[in-house]
Amino acid sequence: MAEESTNKRKLGDGETSSNRPSKKTAKHGSSGKKQWRTPQGTQTQHGAENHRIEAGDVGIFATCNMKQERKCIAELRDLFDEYAQQIYNIRDDEPAGDRDTPKDISAEIANELERIKSSKTDGLFTNIKLDVECVVFMKTREPVEPVSFVHQICKDAAVSHRKQNRFIKKLMPVTLFAKANEKGLDEISQKVLAPHFHREGAASKKFAIRPNFRNHTVMKRNDVIKRIAAAVGPGHAVDLKNYDLLILVEVYENVLGMSVVGADYDQLKRYNLAELYQPEGEDE
Repeated sequence: MAEESTNKRKLGDGETSSNRPSKKTAKHGSSGKKQWRTPQGTQTQHGAENHRIEAGDVGIFATCNMKQERKCIAELRDLFDEYAQQIYNIRDDEPAGDRDTPKDISAEIANELERIKSSKTDGLFTNIKLDVECVVFMKTREPVEPVSFVHQICKDAAVSHRKQNRFIKKLMPVTLFAKANEKGLDEISQKVLAPHFHREGAASKKFAIRPNFRNHTVMKRNDVIKRIAAAVGPGHAVDLKNYDLLILVEVYENVLGMSVVGADYDQLKRYNLAELYQPEGEDE
């Protein structure tokens, strides 16, 4: 009796051992379920791998209309796979002789699961989720070189005007990412700019710099431009319109990406596929 009386005194008014909230409920809310973050490597609502862009990564940004990220990603996969086969002669791992061979359903399912598993770890293109609307990012690996890869896609679009995609807008190649701070900017400038401006006996070039910022307020536009111009060094001149080379800078959250594109960048509608597919003087 003494033990029972002691237990009852610990309960609040109108509260019994059967209706008192459990420690789990009190700690995690009325549902009793702990709120977890999405685990690394799982699929998110836009079909993206939930990793972060990190220093040392390489890839391609793409823009799309609001709420169309998932469809844009699907189109990018198809478009990029097509050009990877066309440019780098990358083919399906499945032997040609097996493609028309009938298979039972269980074998097909097993092969498909294996293909999906392999594509997540070894694929040329891995979608990385971004905390910004209307922009998606595909991380790439060798042999894909983002600048020449995107340039070929846009050149073909400009010639054919044959609209292949509905949701992809602008493509933005990134040769390399670094941390978004002064040290990272200096390091990436040396690595990315050297092949274009610092080769022995290289001719003088006119250049321009175009930085773009997303979800970032630490580094300032003018400071970024000045440091990159200093990294280009003497012997080259700034020309904002009639440049030979254009230095593109994408600053997103805590990383900074850089690439160098050619003089036809503006002629190719700044790599905007939606505009390239549309013939001059013709409305959509």
